[in-house]
Amino acid sequence: MATATEVTKAPDAQKTIQELRQLYADAPEIAKAGLENLMAKEMKARASRNSPRTVTAGRIGLRQGKVSELTMIVPFAKGGATRLRGLLRLLGGSFQGAEAVGTVHDMRFVFLDNDTKLLFATAYDGDFDPYIADFAVKIPDEMDVVFTAFEGWPGIHNPSVADWIAEHQVAAEGWYVANPNLTVAETRKVEKVGKAVEELLDKIG
Repeated sequence: MATATEVTKAPDAQKTIQELRQLYADAPEIAKAGLENLMAKEMKARASRNSPRTVTAGRIGLRQGKVSELTMIVPFAKGGATRLRGLLRLLGGSFQGAEAVGTVHDMRFVFLDNDTKLLFATAYDGDFDPYIADFAVKIPDEMDVVFTAFEGWPGIHNPSVADWIAEHQVAAEGWYVANPNLTVAETRKVEKVGKAVEELLDKIG
Protein backbone atom coordinates (compact mmCIF):
# COMPACT_ATOMS: atom_id res chain seq x y z
CA MET A 1 0.00 0.00 0.00
CA ALA A 2 1.30 3.48 -0.83
CA THR A 3 2.02 5.83 2.02
CA ALA A 4 0.49 9.30 2.19
CA THR A 5 3.69 10.86 0.83
CA GLU A 6 4.23 8.45 -2.06
CA VAL A 7 3.04 9.06 -5.59
CA THR A 8 1.42 5.93 -6.98
CA LYS A 9 2.63 4.61 -10.29
CA ALA A 10 0.28 5.35 -13.16
CA PRO A 11 -1.41 2.16 -14.35
CA ASP A 12 -0.48 0.76 -17.75
CA ALA A 13 -3.05 2.21 -20.14
CA GLN A 14 -3.42 -0.86 -22.39
CA LYS A 15 -3.70 -3.19 -19.40
CA THR A 16 -6.37 -0.96 -17.87
CA ILE A 17 -8.36 -0.93 -21.11
CA GLN A 18 -8.18 -4.72 -21.35
CA GLU A 19 -9.35 -5.13 -17.75
CA LEU A 20 -12.23 -2.71 -18.28
CA ARG A 21 -13.39 -4.57 -21.40
CA GLN A 22 -13.30 -7.86 -19.47
CA LEU A 23 -15.19 -6.28 -16.56
CA TYR A 24 -17.93 -5.06 -18.92
CA ALA A 25 -18.02 -8.20 -21.07
CA ASP A 26 -21.51 -9.15 -19.81
CA ALA A 27 -22.82 -5.58 -19.53
CA PRO A 28 -25.65 -4.25 -21.76
CA GLU A 29 -24.55 -3.14 -25.23
CA ILE A 30 -25.30 0.50 -24.41
CA ALA A 31 -22.80 0.28 -21.51
CA LYS A 32 -20.16 -1.31 -23.76
CA ALA A 33 -20.55 1.43 -26.35
CA GLY A 34 -20.39 4.08 -23.68
CA LEU A 35 -17.27 2.49 -22.21
CA GLU A 36 -15.46 2.59 -25.56
CA ASN A 37 -16.31 6.28 -25.94
CA LEU A 38 -15.20 7.04 -22.39
CA MET A 39 -11.89 5.22 -22.81
CA ALA A 40 -11.12 7.19 -25.95
CA LYS A 41 -11.85 10.47 -24.15
CA GLU A 42 -9.83 9.43 -21.10
CA MET A 43 -6.76 8.50 -23.16
CA LYS A 44 -6.89 11.88 -24.88
CA ALA A 45 -7.30 13.70 -21.56
CA ARG A 46 -4.42 11.82 -19.91
CA ALA A 47 -2.08 12.95 -22.64
CA SER A 48 -2.79 16.60 -21.86
CA ARG A 49 -2.89 16.67 -18.04
CA ASN A 50 -0.60 16.05 -15.11
CA SER A 51 -2.95 15.68 -12.14
CA PRO A 52 -1.99 13.99 -8.83
CA ARG A 53 -2.81 10.33 -8.43
CA THR A 54 -4.83 9.06 -5.50
CA VAL A 55 -2.80 7.90 -2.49
CA THR A 56 -3.70 7.00 1.09
CA ALA A 57 -4.46 9.78 3.59
CA GLY A 58 -2.54 7.97 6.33
CA ARG A 59 -4.44 5.28 8.22
CA ILE A 60 -7.49 5.21 5.99
CA GLY A 61 -9.18 7.29 3.33
CA LEU A 62 -7.86 8.76 0.09
CA ARG A 63 -5.80 11.83 -0.70
CA GLN A 64 -5.29 13.67 -3.97
CA GLY A 65 -2.59 16.31 -3.90
CA LYS A 66 -3.12 18.28 -0.68
CA VAL A 67 -6.75 17.24 -0.10
CA SER A 68 -8.01 14.13 1.74
CA GLU A 69 -11.43 12.55 2.23
CA LEU A 70 -13.06 11.09 5.32
CA THR A 71 -16.36 9.21 5.32
CA MET A 72 -17.89 7.66 8.46
CA ILE A 73 -20.99 5.59 9.07
CA VAL A 74 -21.70 5.50 12.79
CA PRO A 75 -24.69 4.41 14.93
CA PHE A 76 -26.52 6.98 17.00
CA ALA A 77 -26.58 6.80 20.79
CA LYS A 78 -29.98 6.99 22.48
CA GLY A 79 -31.43 10.44 21.79
CA GLY A 80 -28.42 11.36 19.67
CA ALA A 81 -30.26 11.69 16.38
CA THR A 82 -32.81 14.11 17.85
CA ARG A 83 -30.13 16.23 19.50
CA LEU A 84 -27.90 16.37 16.42
CA ARG A 85 -30.73 17.11 13.99
CA GLY A 86 -31.91 19.94 16.22
CA LEU A 87 -28.39 21.33 16.54
CA LEU A 88 -27.78 21.23 12.77
CA ARG A 89 -31.08 22.98 12.06
CA LEU A 90 -30.31 25.71 14.59
CA LEU A 91 -26.84 26.22 13.11
CA GLY A 92 -28.39 26.64 9.67
CA GLY A 93 -25.16 25.87 7.85
CA SER A 94 -22.99 28.14 10.01
CA PHE A 95 -20.08 26.04 11.26
CA GLN A 96 -17.71 28.40 13.07
CA GLY A 97 -15.79 25.44 14.44
CA ALA A 98 -14.81 24.34 10.94
CA GLU A 99 -13.77 27.91 10.19
CA ALA A 100 -11.57 27.90 13.30
CA VAL A 101 -9.79 24.70 12.24
CA GLY A 102 -9.09 26.21 8.83
CA THR A 103 -8.39 22.98 6.94
CA VAL A 104 -11.97 21.78 6.30
CA HIS A 105 -13.19 22.03 2.69
CA ASP A 106 -16.70 20.71 3.31
CA MET A 107 -18.84 18.55 5.62
CA ARG A 108 -22.05 16.55 5.13
CA PHE A 109 -24.30 15.03 7.79
CA VAL A 110 -26.72 12.45 6.32
CA PHE A 111 -29.20 10.62 8.57
CA LEU A 112 -29.71 6.95 7.56
CA ASP A 113 -31.97 3.98 8.37
CA ASN A 114 -34.74 5.83 10.20
CA ASP A 115 -32.29 7.94 12.19
CA THR A 116 -30.35 4.97 13.57
CA LYS A 117 -27.07 5.83 11.79
CA LEU A 118 -25.30 8.87 10.41
CA LEU A 119 -23.13 9.20 7.35
CA PHE A 120 -20.56 11.94 7.96
CA ALA A 121 -18.37 12.96 5.04
CA THR A 122 -15.73 15.66 4.77
CA ALA A 123 -12.75 16.78 2.71
CA TYR A 124 -9.75 18.29 4.45
CA ASP A 125 -6.13 19.35 4.01
CA GLY A 126 -3.27 17.00 4.86
CA ASP A 127 -3.24 13.57 6.51
CA PHE A 128 -5.58 11.82 8.93
CA ASP A 129 -3.79 11.91 12.30
CA PRO A 130 -2.69 15.58 12.23
CA TYR A 131 -6.22 16.51 11.15
CA ILE A 132 -7.83 14.77 14.15
CA ALA A 133 -5.23 16.23 16.53
CA ASP A 134 -6.02 19.71 15.18
CA PHE A 135 -9.67 19.33 16.18
CA ALA A 136 -8.69 18.33 19.71
CA VAL A 137 -6.62 21.49 20.09
CA LYS A 138 -8.80 24.06 18.31
CA ILE A 139 -12.44 23.00 18.86
CA PRO A 140 -12.67 20.34 21.59
CA ASP A 141 -16.07 21.50 22.92
CA GLU A 142 -17.65 21.55 19.47
CA MET A 143 -16.39 18.03 18.79
CA ASP A 144 -17.80 16.63 22.02
CA VAL A 145 -21.14 18.41 21.55
CA VAL A 146 -21.56 16.87 18.07
CA PHE A 147 -19.99 13.45 18.49
CA THR A 148 -21.62 12.49 21.79
CA ALA A 149 -24.60 11.84 19.52
CA PHE A 150 -22.87 8.58 18.53
CA GLU A 151 -22.45 5.29 20.36
CA GLY A 152 -19.10 4.82 22.04
CA TRP A 153 -17.70 8.32 21.50
CA PRO A 154 -14.68 8.38 23.85
CA GLY A 155 -14.29 12.16 24.03
CA ILE A 156 -11.99 14.31 21.92
CA HIS A 157 -9.21 14.31 24.54
CA ASN A 158 -9.21 10.53 24.92
CA PRO A 159 -6.01 9.00 23.44
CA SER A 160 -8.17 6.46 21.57
CA VAL A 161 -10.29 9.03 19.72
CA ALA A 162 -8.39 8.75 16.42
CA ASP A 163 -8.70 4.94 16.60
CA TRP A 164 -12.46 5.27 17.23
CA ILE A 165 -12.89 7.50 14.19
CA ALA A 166 -10.78 5.21 12.00
CA GLU A 167 -12.82 2.17 13.09
CA HIS A 168 -16.00 3.81 11.79
CA GLN A 169 -14.45 5.20 8.63
CA VAL A 170 -15.13 3.77 5.18
CA ALA A 171 -12.56 4.57 2.50
CA ALA A 172 -13.95 5.78 -0.82
CA GLU A 173 -13.37 3.53 -3.82
CA GLY A 174 -13.39 6.53 -6.14
CA TRP A 175 -13.08 10.24 -5.46
CA TYR A 176 -12.76 13.39 -7.55
CA VAL A 177 -11.17 16.67 -6.47
CA ALA A 178 -11.47 19.69 -8.77
CA ASN A 179 -8.48 21.52 -7.24
CA PRO A 180 -6.33 18.93 -5.45
CA ASN A 181 -3.30 21.21 -5.15
CA LEU A 182 -5.08 24.01 -3.28
CA THR A 183 -5.54 23.98 0.49
CA VAL A 184 -8.43 25.84 2.11
CA ALA A 185 -6.14 28.79 2.86
CA GLU A 186 -4.79 28.84 -0.70
CA THR A 187 -8.29 28.66 -2.17
CA ARG A 188 -9.37 31.67 -0.10
CA LYS A 189 -6.26 33.56 -1.15
CA VAL A 190 -6.98 32.88 -4.81
CA GLU A 191 -10.57 34.02 -4.28
CA LYS A 192 -9.42 37.30 -2.69
CA VAL A 193 -6.91 37.96 -5.45
CA GLY A 194 -9.57 37.25 -8.07
CA LYS A 195 -11.99 39.71 -6.47
CA ALA A 196 -9.28 42.37 -6.22
CA VAL A 197 -8.42 41.93 -9.91
CA GLU A 198 -12.09 42.17 -10.88
CA GLU A 199 -12.49 45.38 -8.87
CA LEU A 200 -9.36 46.84 -10.48
CA LEU A 201 -10.60 45.96 -13.96
CA ASP A 202 -13.99 47.51 -13.19
CA LYS A 203 -12.27 50.77 -12.16
CA ILE A 204 -10.07 50.76 -15.25
CA GLY A 205 -13.02 49.94 -17.49
